[in-house]
Amino acid sequence: MAEAASFPMTETEAAHRLRLRATYASLAVAAVLIAAKLVVWISTGSVALLSSLVDSLVDAAASLVNFFAVRHAIVPADREHRFGHGKAEPLAALGQSAFLVGSAVLLMFEAVRRLVSPAPVEDAVAGIAVMVFAIVVTLGLVAYQRHVVRRTGSLAIGADELHYRSDLFLNLGVIAALAIGSMFAVPIVDPLFGAGVGLWIIYGAVKIARLSLTQLMDRELPDEERARVRAIAEGHPEVTAVHDIRTRIAGPTAFIQLHIEMDGAMNLLHAHEVSDAVEARLRRAFPNAEIIIHEDPAGIEEAVAFPARSRAH
Repeated sequence: MAEAASFPMTETEAAHRLRLRATYASLAVAAVLIAAKLVVWISTGSVALLSSLVDSLVDAAASLVNFFAVRHAIVPADREHRFGHGKAEPLAALGQSAFLVGSAVLLMFEAVRRLVSPAPVEDAVAGIAVMVFAIVVTLGLVAYQRHVVRRTGSLAIGADELHYRSDLFLNLGVIAALAIGSMFAVPIVDPLFGAGVGLWIIYGAVKIARLSLTQLMDRELPDEERARVRAIAEGHPEVTAVHDIRTRIAGPTAFIQLHIEMDGAMNLLHAHEVSDAVEARLRRAFPNAEIIIHEDPAGIEEAVAFPARSRAH
């Protein structure tokens, strides 16, 4: 998931296709797993298996939201959305966190009901078989999603990948709960595991929500990325200083603004050429960024928009 929170790497037509294919893949996997788990849950009555089924239902809903969000996010900027539609992705990821919390609450209610009235799990072998199938299918999807996140930096796909990655641990736990509950005749293990999964889902939802709010609230790029912007700009021999760097991310697009200081006697045409050269260097380092550079004559006093961060004492 960390890859989704970092600076997006590329945004080509190939990257668009990758992101869309990832949404198709997650929808298809969710549909297959829901069908398989539903059939086996009906025959077993396992709360642990129900927890996995609920999680797959949530994954399907979240993947459907992702599908529409990714399609919207890649729409080019228009007259009403001059900065593009990239924030559709963090909005979708925030919606996913709400889905997750709702499913976790329902699951925990069912776990409490079964703790009060324990019941043995029927046909545990069928439950274990379907969970092994789920693990194999999910491993393939997670590997593909991680590839897409590395290539595109998509927060929505990254959030979806976190869902399915957590499902791998969930599925292993369901297998353990079914095996222990059936072999040792301890029916309480099943609902206890279901409750534990509910807490795990809430934990994942909080992580997704925090990442989404980072983008929706226009938080700056990480300090190391801002330092990289400064170093690239100051690397031009005719740039004497850089100040007032402002950055933010909206889905797949980063926005970088900065002021560069140059010799005050430089003519406007040459100053423009220097600015273009700095922009070209920045664009090579940050291919998917909107870059705005303001040119200042060196030595002019300006109000500092955001003072340096104070050191903790």
